[in-house]
Amino acid sequence: MPMVHIDAPPGIPLEAKKLRSWSAAACAALLLAFAMIVPGSAQVEARYPPLSDYLMQRDVEIALARSAAPANVSGRAAIKVLTESGYQVASDGENGFVCLVMRGWSAPTYTPGQFRDLVYDPSVRAPICFDPQAARSVWPYYELRSRLGMEGKSPDQIAEGVQAAYATGALPRRETVSFAYMWSADQNLGSGIGHWHPHMMVFAPYYENAAIGGHDFGSPLPQVSDDAGTPFTVVVIPVDQQLAVRAAVASTGDSSSAMNDDDQPDGALAPSKPRQHQEGHGS
Repeated sequence: MPMVHIDAPPGIPLEAKKLRSWSAAACAALLLAFAMIVPGSAQVEARYPPLSDYLMQRDVEIALARSAAPANVSGRAAIKVLTESGYQVASDGENGFVCLVMRGWSAPTYTPGQFRDLVYDPSVRAPICFDPQAARSVWPYYELRSRLGMEGKSPDQIAEGVQAAYATGALPRRETVSFAYMWSADQNLGSGIGHWHPHMMVFAPYYENAAIGGHDFGSPLPQVSDDAGTPFTVVVIPVDQQLAVRAAVASTGDSSSAMNDDDQPDGALAPSKPRQHQEGHGS
């Protein structure tokens, strides 16, 4: 999204200038999107499949959530699962990390535009473990996006809700970099993406792809994947395929939650331990 330059009075912190600039650009983009809606259509066409298509067996979802990170991290993390009323705690943790399985509602809020419609894809299973800082400052953003999606909101309406919540302080300020693991061998990140690479998520407010080398989107190199130049920027850093973690429980009723052996990527491992952590750890 192009940034809009807005002069700020002397003494205004750089963070405030960036927020004003991003807010103006975001509002302009949203207004343009709404202006392009066909005149006379008062409602956005509902395209969501039934909510039941997004839900999983509880034990399978817990195992898939734990596969997002090495066992020494996820084994001591809090676990959340999706229910008909939103995400709920399934297991308390002791290290400050929070692990769960995100759905298509975790799609970008603004860019790349072609991935915003992932909200309508009930097959997306994106196991993630937020570090303590991200659990406080980033997870509420994804939780809000999930709630709005469960209410049937379109990508534009979700973006509008996120924008309003951040501007009013209903969402925590993104004032520092934080991290999350996405190392599951069983992740399904959507049509045309699939399992991709195990990777780290870096939540780096206002970063642009050029700042980390300008690598091509989708390449096995560090890159900005979501919402460049906004408070919600995501940088992904792929890691060695040998670090991929298999979920400990195979699904019998949800084919999207675990891979068959034939679908296992090179180096993916049996239950819940990366290769270098196999020795001396239970599953």
